Amino acid sequence: MRLVQVTIPTGKRGAVLDTLDDEGIDYVVTEETSGREYTAVVHFPLPTEAVEDILESLHDVGLAEDAYTIVLNAETVVSRQFDALSKRYEEESEKGGHIARQELVARADELAPKWRTYFVLTLVSTIIATAGLLLDSPATVVGSMVIAPLLGPAMSASVGTVVGDNDLFRRGVRLQLLGVLLSVVGAAVFAFLVKEAHVVPPGLDVVELSEVRERLRPDFLSLVVALGAGVAGVFSLMTGVSAALVGVAIAVALIPPAATVGIGIAWGIPTLAIGSGILVLVNVLSINLAALVVLWYSGYRPERFFRVGQARAALVKRAAVLVFAIAVLSAFLGGVTYASFQSASTEQAVKAGVEDLTGAPQYEGVTLLDMRYEYESGLVVQHPTEVVVTLGVPPGSDYPGLPATLNERIDARAGRNITVEVRYVQVARVE
Repeated sequence: MRLVQVTIPTGKRGAVLDTLDDEGIDYVVTEETSGREYTAVVHFPLPTEAVEDILESLHDVGLAEDAYTIVLNAETVVSRQFDALSKRYEEESEKGGHIARQELVARADELAPKWRTYFVLTLVSTIIATAGLLLDSPATVVGSMVIAPLLGPAMSASVGTVVGDNDLFRRGVRLQLLGVLLSVVGAAVFAFLVKEAHVVPPGLDVVELSEVRERLRPDFLSLVVALGAGVAGVFSLMTGVSAALVGVAIAVALIPPAATVGIGIAWGIPTLAIGSGILVLVNVLSINLAALVVLWYSGYRPERFFRVGQARAALVKRAAVLVFAIAVLSAFLGGVTYASFQSASTEQAVKAGVEDLTGAPQYEGVTLLDMRYEYESGLVVQHPTEVVVTLGVPPGSDYPGLPATLNERIDARAGRNITVEVRYVQVARVE
């Protein structure tokens, strides 16, 4: 619920109060004695869903735009008239507790921080994320995202589009571009300094770090994460709830991948930089698309009716650009998803071939201890090209034909030629 305070211009007092009476709203009028063009200040409580409709009704009867209007959170209102008004709006309103357009714009503008604050927090968050990736520490990576101020810019661009506020839209886009570039450059510089100062072990293979490797070849699930983050972000904005935790979801989709791009640049690994860079772009575009669609279908429009068509045209154009860009980049995600499926299928086939052999009567006593794969190096393709099979065998046993037989079975199961290296480990059972 909200407490609204409005200054009434000279000559409009009767019309404003009549409107409030017609709507069944409790109000208190305070005389204005500052000697300006206002005669009074009226205070009245409203359900959250009613704020936009009532303010528009007041503007229709002559409430000046230069008169100040304050909308405050109200904890409790004890009034039969307010209870009746709340019940009526619960039954009639289609907004489901969403805040007014005026509040939405104010919150979006507030969430987009000033340049200095945004620069410092984004850079610090990126450095912490880069350190967490190099440490292979999920906890550190998650901690870096708590301070990332990325929710506001994404929401500002979307809100600016649906309400026809081009200044808010441009500010959101500029902040997003700055945030991504700053994250990539900051991570690259920090990672390069860490590497050259030997803070990390010399010869460290960053691709082997699990936190880095999972962002090397993103698949379609990454798209789901970004879309979900965009929906959650805009719902937190519309409902007026705390955006702190939702901001972490936005940062999850942006900061670690951007930091991974920087690590790929510092280590000179193009596949890592390109793969993570595509993930960053897909996430940024998907978050904006999800926010745009949810805001528009939630009923938010420009204040002036004649600007609704302009806002709709801008939304359609920008949404089309986002969809086209996401579709193009999704070709990469689809390729990675398909390659991962093929790779997993090949690994299962290889394992089945080994188990077929170890289960044969002539190889009784042979057990599978370990399997390691070597893969093709590529941005999308990741097929196993070699497998190292470690078998446990009884002491003194000899299986001269086993490697060739195993190679034949693996190739037959996998449907392609795979180099097989067999290692024996003598296993003795002592009772």
